[in-house]
Amino acid sequence: MKTKVFIDGSEGTTGLRIHERLDNRDDIELLTIAPELRKDPAERSRLINSSDITFLCLPDSAAREAVALVTNPNTRIIDASTAHRTEAGWAYGFPELSAKHREAIRTGKRIANPGCHASGFISLVYPLIAGGILPTDYPVASFSLTGYSGGGKKMIAQYEASDRDAELDAPREYGLSQQHKHLKEMRLITGLSRAPLFTPIVSDYYSGMVVNVPLYTDLLNTTQTPESLQAFFADYYANEPFVKVMPLGAESEMSGFLSGNHLSGYDGMQIYITGNENRIQLSSVFDNLGKGASGAAIQCFNIMTGCDETKGLNL
Repeated sequence: MKTKVFIDGSEGTTGLRIHERLDNRDDIELLTIAPELRKDPAERSRLINSSDITFLCLPDSAAREAVALVTNPNTRIIDASTAHRTEAGWAYGFPELSAKHREAIRTGKRIANPGCHASGFISLVYPLIAGGILPTDYPVASFSLTGYSGGGKKMIAQYEASDRDAELDAPREYGLSQQHKHLKEMRLITGLSRAPLFTPIVSDYYSGMVVNVPLYTDLLNTTQTPESLQAFFADYYANEPFVKVMPLGAESEMSGFLSGNHLSGYDGMQIYITGNENRIQLSSVFDNLGKGASGAAIQCFNIMTGCDETKGLNL
C-alpha cells in the first residue's frame, strides 16, 4: 500500500526539494492542492487529514495553524519550520544523535526537522556533551557560512537579480543581535546551560554550509587532542551513512580549505577535526538544502515508513 503524502507549502525552497525527491517514488501517493487553494484552510485541512504523512514547509505561524487543523489521529507530521523544534511531544529529526532519537522518529506522530545552522552545530556539540567531554557551561562560540538559498525565495531573488547591490558580492555577517531563531534548539537539544555566541554568514553561492565550533582543550573535562577527538567522533557516528567523520588531514585534499559549497546537492554531512593540542576546530560540512533541510526531512520520512533511510537521497 502506498503512503499518502501531502506537502503543505510545496512552492517554497524546502517544499520543492521534498517534492522532487518524492515525485518518482513508487511507494508514495502525492496529494496535491490546486494553486488557487494553497491558502484555503478547508482544502488544506482536507488534504492534511487525508494523508498518512504531511510535510509542513511553512512559516512558523502557518505551521502552528496547520497542526491545529489535524483531526485524523493517524496523520503524522514532519514540520520543517522552527515552530516545534523544542516543543514537548515532538521528536527532534536528527536520528544520528542517539538510538533514542531514531526510535522517537520511527514511532512518533510529530517530527520537528532541525534547522540548517543547528544541524551542523548540534552534530558537533551533542556528542561532546553526551560523552562527558564538553562541560555544559562551556562558553561555546560558533560561526556558520551558508549559501543564499537558506534565505528562501526572497533572498534567492535578491542575489540572482541582474541589478543587485554590490554588497552582495562579499560574505555578509548577520544575526548581530544574538537572537537567531536557531539558537534555542542549539542550546536545548545539546544540553548547554547557556546559548552559544553564534555568528551566521551568508555568501554569494547557492547552497552548502560550513559550521565551525572551536575548542580550547584546557577547558574540556578530559584531555583531548585532534587525534583523540577524531577517533571519538568516528566511533560515535560509526555505520551512519549520512554522517562521515573525515580522517585527520583530509582538508589537505582541498589545499587546506573547507569550502561552503563542497557538498552542494549532497544529502549527507562531513565532519572535520583540525587544529593542535591547545586549540581544536570542529567543522561540519553539508548542504543547507540537503542534510540541513529537505534531505533530513526525507530521511525522517524513510525511518517513519520503514524504508531504507537512504532511499531517494543523494549519498
